[in-house]
Amino acid sequence: MIITELLKRIPVLEIHGDDTREISELVFDSRKITEGSLYVAVRGTVADGHSYIASSVEKGAKAVVCEELPETLDENVTYIKVKDSSKALGHLASNFYGNPSQKLKLIGVTGTNGKTSVSTLLFDVFKNLGYDSALLSTVEIRIGEKIIPATHTTPDVITINKILAQAVEEGCEFAFMEVSSHGIAQNRIEGLHFKVAGFTNLTHDHLDYHKTFDEYLKTKKRFFDGLEDTAVAITNADDKNGMVMLQNTKAKKKSYALKTMADYHGKSLEIDFNGMLLNFNGKEFWTTLTGRFNVYNLLLVFGIASELGFEQDEILQAVSKLKRVSGRFETFKSDGGIFFIVDYAHTPDALENILDSINDIRTKNERLITVFGCGGDRDHSKRPEMGNIATRKSTLAIITSDNPRTEDPAQIIKEIEAGVESQNFSKYTSIPDRREAIKMAIKFAEPKDIVLVAGKGHENYQEINGVKHHFDDKETINELWKLMSK
Repeated sequence: MIITELLKRIPVLEIHGDDTREISELVFDSRKITEGSLYVAVRGTVADGHSYIASSVEKGAKAVVCEELPETLDENVTYIKVKDSSKALGHLASNFYGNPSQKLKLIGVTGTNGKTSVSTLLFDVFKNLGYDSALLSTVEIRIGEKIIPATHTTPDVITINKILAQAVEEGCEFAFMEVSSHGIAQNRIEGLHFKVAGFTNLTHDHLDYHKTFDEYLKTKKRFFDGLEDTAVAITNADDKNGMVMLQNTKAKKKSYALKTMADYHGKSLEIDFNGMLLNFNGKEFWTTLTGRFNVYNLLLVFGIASELGFEQDEILQAVSKLKRVSGRFETFKSDGGIFFIVDYAHTPDALENILDSINDIRTKNERLITVFGCGGDRDHSKRPEMGNIATRKSTLAIITSDNPRTEDPAQIIKEIEAGVESQNFSKYTSIPDRREAIKMAIKFAEPKDIVLVAGKGHENYQEINGVKHHFDDKETINELWKLMSK
């Protein structure tokens, strides 16, 4: 593609050199430069891409987009000066791949908890409705039946456009995407055209990155502020920050709720570990998904599908066929009668939601044993809060390691323990080794008891000192149960 085509809709301050050069590839990582590339110098949190302009030119870059021009300009290279390289990158990527987000209906889901579940459930609902779609989630990236491993909640904007272009090429009409606060802050959704944006909730998380809750909220809100007037914004009216998301958006405003008046209203009529009988907008249906948080997830799915023009009876029929998302309230019963639940809950709100959902269902004759930890090199302030929640709402809490990363697991556990109230001291123990912690839970559990293993969900690794070791909670539970029941 020639440079002039790439620069459509991008405010350019200066151009030095031939703007009719043919560009073979877009690159913002100088290590990936190939002959004929356009290099975008982006200022990152660790390194400034402007430092690598000279080396990129040496490696074969034929054009450079930057905020500051280098002192020496190569006559064989085109230099394009812009105000913000990071924002320009999104539009460049969109133009390079033929603006794929305009050729399909792109739906973005943001919020602290529920992004993966809602995005995946939407993908599955639309499959049940007979449509091939694309999915960009934490767990996996899918184009129809094709699965691509996921590495980030929100991939870089070049990768996003490449995936969407593939989806268009393969006949997909819809794409469902998790939109993380990191992705918004780093302009990874710049230049994308969203048809619908959904908001789940906003709770304590990622303050290691955003520093304050207010900054975290403003970052999420940026997604809705940037929507076009042809889009729909649908928010959770029960969340105290839900309506804030709609304040400045140009999009059509819609809401969903269980407790307050909303465009899409839901209530649970029956709930147990096998599923739920629900009522959405006066229509009853059964789902094998369970847990109060899943009522919200399904209600958002229902609202989004309705806004995309589908009949509500048709949507609920497709919803009733859904299976549970991997690692999200995933349940199985041992042959010894112990009920195991594996869930990704790794924030205070998510942990409280899962424990409340279990306590709503159980008869209190069964004990609830919770195994959990907190990730290293992440927000420290949520650790004591999670210690408090787990010990208040469980019969026994076993505090263990999650992904300690470069931190000392013992120190992380100590920070979790700091939140335990004195009356709950007898309700917890600490075992740093996650396998041993799960073993302890199985050993302690009796028939009909419930064991929740929280924090890792779908993840099949444990990161210790920068190295990922294979570790799968479900696999470990099954393996230990077989060994211990012999």
